[in-house]
Amino acid sequence: MAGRGYQGRGAGGSAGAGAGVPMAVVSTPSQELALTNCAYVSPADVRRFPTALALVGDGLVFALRAHDAVATGSIALNAIQRRQVKVSAGDSITVSSFAPPDDFKLALLTLELEYTKARSNRVEDLDAVLLAQQLRKRFLDQVMTSGQRVPFEFYGTNYIFTVNQALLEGQESSTPLDRGFLSSDTYIIFEAAPNSGIKVINQKEAASSKLFKDKEFNLEKLGIGGLSSEFTDIFRRAFASRVFPPHVVSKLGIKHVKGMLLYGPPGTGKTLMARQIGKLLNGKDPKIVNGPEVLSKFVGETEKNVRDLFLDAENDQKAQGDHSDLHVIIFDEIDAICKSRGSSRDGTGVHDNIVNQLLTKIDGVEALNNVLLIGMTNRKDLLDEALLRPGRLEVHIEINLPDENGRLQILQIHTSKMRESSFLSPDVNLQELAARTKNYSGAELEGVVKSAVSFALNRQISMDDLTKPLDEESIKVTMDDFVNGLHEITPAFGASTDDLERCRLHGIVDCGKAHQHIFQRAMLLVEQVKVSKGSPLVTCLLTGSAGSGKSALAATVGIDSDFAYVKIISAETMIGFSESSKCAQICKVFEDAYKSQFSIIILDDIERLLEFVAIGPRFSNLISQTLMVLLKRVPPKGKNLLVIGTTSETTFLDSIGMSGVFSVTYEVPKLTKEDAAKVLRHLNVFDEGDIETAAEALDDMPIKKLYTLVEMAAQGPQGGSAEAIYAGEEKIDLNHFFSILSDIIRY
Repeated sequence: MAGRGYQGRGAGGSAGAGAGVPMAVVSTPSQELALTNCAYVSPADVRRFPTALALVGDGLVFALRAHDAVATGSIALNAIQRRQVKVSAGDSITVSSFAPPDDFKLALLTLELEYTKARSNRVEDLDAVLLAQQLRKRFLDQVMTSGQRVPFEFYGTNYIFTVNQALLEGQESSTPLDRGFLSSDTYIIFEAAPNSGIKVINQKEAASSKLFKDKEFNLEKLGIGGLSSEFTDIFRRAFASRVFPPHVVSKLGIKHVKGMLLYGPPGTGKTLMARQIGKLLNGKDPKIVNGPEVLSKFVGETEKNVRDLFLDAENDQKAQGDHSDLHVIIFDEIDAICKSRGSSRDGTGVHDNIVNQLLTKIDGVEALNNVLLIGMTNRKDLLDEALLRPGRLEVHIEINLPDENGRLQILQIHTSKMRESSFLSPDVNLQELAARTKNYSGAELEGVVKSAVSFALNRQISMDDLTKPLDEESIKVTMDDFVNGLHEITPAFGASTDDLERCRLHGIVDCGKAHQHIFQRAMLLVEQVKVSKGSPLVTCLLTGSAGSGKSALAATVGIDSDFAYVKIISAETMIGFSESSKCAQICKVFEDAYKSQFSIIILDDIERLLEFVAIGPRFSNLISQTLMVLLKRVPPKGKNLLVIGTTSETTFLDSIGMSGVFSVTYEVPKLTKEDAAKVLRHLNVFDEGDIETAAEALDDMPIKKLYTLVEMAAQGPQGGSAEAIYAGEEKIDLNHFFSILSDIIRY
C-alpha cells in the first residue's frame, strides 16, 4: 500500500513493491546489529531483493543486510521495528522488494530525540552538529519514513529518534507517508521530546522559520485595516529576532522581547490586532485574559491565577529549552489590574501583588524566554512605570485613529463580502466616504457600514405585511444609505457640530469691517496651524462685552476650519462639577485633541469656567492653573492645536496672568450704526425707509441684544405677527420697535 502511495514520485521512475513473500520474524542476532536500523536475512534470501530495500508489512522500508545467523525464510527485526510493524518474534509478515523512484533524497529531516530508558532529574546537552554528522555516517542511504522510530547509540548512550518530518527535494509540505533516502546533504533538525531531559545545543535550523503559519502577512485577509506601519513596528521589535535560530540570537548576545503594550483610543483595533497576532503564530493557542478575570476573593488566589498563566510556558521551556514554542498571553484592559503600585486604597494590596507577580514572571530570576505578553489599554497613564521599562512591556505601540488611506482599507474590508455578493450599489464611492469620515475609529466605521446595511434592508421590509416574501436579489446598499449612516454614527473624537451650531443660532452675517477683519485673522491662525512646522500650538483670546458675538465667531472658525476634532468647553456642560472634576474634564478634552492631527478647542466664557465672582473677588485657582499649564503645553510630535478662548472680563484675566498666556488677543466690538444697518437689511424685517432710523438707536449695541430686540418687536403690539414678518408679508412697526427698545436697560 505504501509503495503504491509513492507511485510516480520521481521524475523518471516509479516507486513500487515487488510481489510480497511471507517471512518468519526473528530477533536481531546481536545488540550492535539492533542499533543499525537494518533488517537482516540469510545470504540466500538477500539475493531476492535487488535494491537491498524491503517494504516490511504495510508501512516501513528497511535496508536489508545478509547475516549467517538468520535462517532462510526469516527476517530479523529489532524490538522497536517489531513494535512499529505490529508483529512479535515467531509471527509471519509479508516482505516486498522496494524500488525507489528517482529524486528520492531527503532535503529536510526533523527528528525528535528521547532516551531509550527514561531518566529523571537530569538534563543532558546534545551537540546538534556532532549528532548530525554521526547519524549521516551511520544511516547513510537508509530510507526514513514519517513516524518511524529508530534506536541509535551516541557517545555510549542509547537514544531513539522519531521522524516528525521528512521532506524530499523540491517538496514544500509533508504528508503522512513521506519517506526518502538520508543523504550526506540532508538537513537535519533536532527536537527534544517533552520532559525527556535532553537539551539540543548548537542547533542550526533551516532558513525558513516555523514561527508563523503563513508565508506572508495579508492584513486585509486578517481584517486589519490602516495599521500597516504599526504592524511593521511590531514585527521588527517583537518577532524579527524570533525568526532567526536560537544560536544566532545567542551569538548576538540579546534576549527576545517579552512584552508589548498596545494603547490608544477605544475602537481603534487594539484587541483585533492582538488576537490576529495570536492566530498568525504556530504552536500554542494564545491565552486571552480580560484584566478583571484574574481577580479572586480568596487570599493569594489572584497571584496563583497569574502564575497559572505562565505554567505551560515554564514546563515547555524546561523540556525544550530555547526550542520551545512561543506562548502568547494577551491581557485586555490591563490597566484594570496593573495600576501604579500604591495608588489603590482598597487596603488589600491585591493590585500591587499582581504587578509584583507579573514582573517576577516576565523579568525575574527565573525569567521565561518563550513568552510574549501583549497588554492593551486606552489609559496608559494608569499603568505601573516598572511594567513599562525594557525587559518587560518594552514595546509601546500607539494604535491611533486611522488616516484617510487607513479608513479606506477598513471600509473595503467591511464591504468586501457585500461587493462579492453584488449587494453593493455601483454608486458607492468608498474613497469619498473615507474622506468624509475624519476621526472615525475602526469600530465606528464598522458601525457606519452596519447602519447603511440596516437602511438597505429596511427598504425591503413592508411594515404593513411582515410575512411578505423578501426579494434577496433586490437588496442594494447605496451611497445614500452610507450618508444616512454617517449622520447616525458620529465619531467620539469628532467635531462637536451640534454644540458649535448652538453657539450661532442666527448663523453668521456681515456686521461690519471690524468683525470681518477679526474673522479673517482667526482663519489665518487656522491656516498657520495646518501648514506651520514651528508652531504646533496657537492660542487666541477673543475679548469684548457680553453678547458681542465672540462665541458665534469662535464657533464659525471651528466649523469653517474643517478640522477633524473641534470641541467646545463651556461651564454649562459642567454644572454641579467639583473643581477636580472640572479639571479632569478639561484635561480629557485636551488629551483627546492630541490624538488628532489638527484640532481646535474653544474655551467659552473663561471667567465662568474659573467660577469668577466680582464680589470678593472669588475664582478657582485650581482650574486657573490647570488652564494655564494646558495653554502652554506643546502637543505631541505631528499634532497641531488651535485654542480659542472667549471672555467678557479682560481685567480679571489680566490680574491672574491668564491673558498673557494667549498668543494673540482680538477685541470683538459692539455694533456701530452702520453695522446695525447691515444686519437689519440682512434680516429684512423693516421697511427700507425705517432701517436708518432704527440703526441710529442701535448704535453701540451688542449683536446678541440686537437679535433679541428684533425678535421681540417682530411679535407685534398684539402678538401673532412674527410669522408674517419673517415671511416678508409685513414689516416691523417702527413705533412699536422704539417702545420695545425703551423696555430694555442698556449697560
